[in-house]
Amino acid sequence: MSCCSFCKSKNIETLVEFGYMALAGGFLKQESFSSEKKYPMTLIYCNDCYMVQILEKIDPIEMFNDYFYFSSAIGTLSKHFNQYANEISKKFKLSEKSKVLEFGCNDGVLLKPLSEVGIGTVIGVDPALNVINTIDSKNIVLFPGFFDEQMSEVVKNEHGKLDVIMANNVYAHIVDINSTTRGVKNLLSKDGVFVFEVHYLGNVISDLQYDMIYHEHIYYYSLVSAIEHFKRYDMTVFDIKEIPIHGGSLRFYVTHTDSKMASNISLSVKKIQEKETLAGYKEESTYKDFAQSIYKLRDNLNALIKDLKQQGKKIYGYGASGRANTVLQFCNIDSSLIEFIIDDAPAKQGFFTPGSHIEITTPNILLGEDKPDYILLFAWTFEAEIRKRNKDFFNNGGKIILPLPEIKILD
Repeated sequence: MSCCSFCKSKNIETLVEFGYMALAGGFLKQESFSSEKKYPMTLIYCNDCYMVQILEKIDPIEMFNDYFYFSSAIGTLSKHFNQYANEISKKFKLSEKSKVLEFGCNDGVLLKPLSEVGIGTVIGVDPALNVINTIDSKNIVLFPGFFDEQMSEVVKNEHGKLDVIMANNVYAHIVDINSTTRGVKNLLSKDGVFVFEVHYLGNVISDLQYDMIYHEHIYYYSLVSAIEHFKRYDMTVFDIKEIPIHGGSLRFYVTHTDSKMASNISLSVKKIQEKETLAGYKEESTYKDFAQSIYKLRDNLNALIKDLKQQGKKIYGYGASGRANTVLQFCNIDSSLIEFIIDDAPAKQGFFTPGSHIEITTPNILLGEDKPDYILLFAWTFEAEIRKRNKDFFNNGGKIILPLPEIKILD
């Protein structure tokens, strides 16, 4: 029988059945269309530990071994991680004696600024060899692979226990989350800190961000669910920070329950805990209402795109991300409705989107004779950056369709 991946409870409730979906990160070439795999995807809620999660778990090697997401290609993210590195260094008074590890380090977008602020040992762990191999720095130690309890032993044997362990936009992606948490517990020094950023369930609900839901994003954290999880490992969430990146995220600060920091719970933790309780984050009905709302959004977006096509309008997408692939597949939008998807990352250009099979191209198409009337902005959280990069298109009458948090057409 199906159960919660966190606490193994069978007291779970189905929220949304997305149907069969290709992996959101599975960009492919035309010759691979016939062999493409699709998997069922069901969003559930656990009544015992309050975790919202994807029921079906896909082999992590299949999801992350050859990855198309390079964080450094996005200017907003590079700026964010530079600020993040400086903030962490100052907050915990890190020095040349300090040891810091980030798992799910991608192309080193955070490791590089960490290595430049005077931290003695900077370690990166990531399973995507095509991405981690782009990191070229003598000041960064790399361990290719998934971070779990076994990997923590490998790192500990070489470097001892660590002062800070970090995970950004990855702690929601891990099939065996309990092994990873045991690895963090094992590798962290007595007063060490685990810092991780994840997309916040509160924003998913309030802004109806169903585009964040895909196989690779297995878990959707609230503060109440995180507290329940770490409690099982004698760990405490002692601080938290709301950050705007990715449409709304939380940065959690976690330590051993017997650490000196664990006794000083911040006001931010208490405030968000109170807000979530009042908003019903421990109540099944809250998530049932969310599910009904996103079904309605799906139907409305599909109807709008079909109506514009019937008027003879040309529509392209912008932002070939995992989020885009959820919208495309859930809303039944394919190449008959959208001819191209524009993306700024060269690694994706020339590939096709999973499931919907729309060709990915460069922003140059916005300047030629084949330019569209509208762009469906899947990368809606980066609207300002995209407008700035493509101002000629917008100055010449190009329009944006925003799919979320409500459907809008913008000049």
